Amino acid sequence: MTKVHNIPARLAHLKSARTTELKEQWKSLFGTAPPPFNRRYLESRIAYRIQELAYGGLKQATIKRLEAIGDELDGGDRSKSAKRVGLRPIAGTRLLREWKGVEHIVTVKTDGFEYEGRLYKTLSPIAREITGTRWNGWLFFGLKNSRKS
Repeated sequence: MTKVHNIPARLAHLKSARTTELKEQWKSLFGTAPPPFNRRYLESRIAYRIQELAYGGLKQATIKRLEAIGDELDGGDRSKSAKRVGLRPIAGTRLLREWKGVEHIVTVKTDGFEYEGRLYKTLSPIAREITGTRWNGWLFFGLKNSRKS
């Protein structure tokens, strides 16, 4: 592994690092085996961790605010807080997916997903319309890892 002490240079190096090197960095920075997610996920989490260790993490006030927002989502029920990851993206989020050279944009709404001016309850029919075959919409738009997430 290349030793780079300058934070911006370390971050830039992540893009050219081999996946095995990223996994080694993960073990070093987090003290655990890397998760089976894609390279982009590893890069972004490692980059955040490098900066967190160098410059400090979130302020306590920010952490409390995020916890309060989470409590609003699940009514303060701690048994649900672990499941927050599975919630749909925040309304207004735009999901982009290129399929056969065409970029498709879906906007997350409070009551579903909008694609080409139509509202859908789930992502799967949108993925089917785009591809002509059955797809799990969360997988198609990269919101779920096919291995298990």
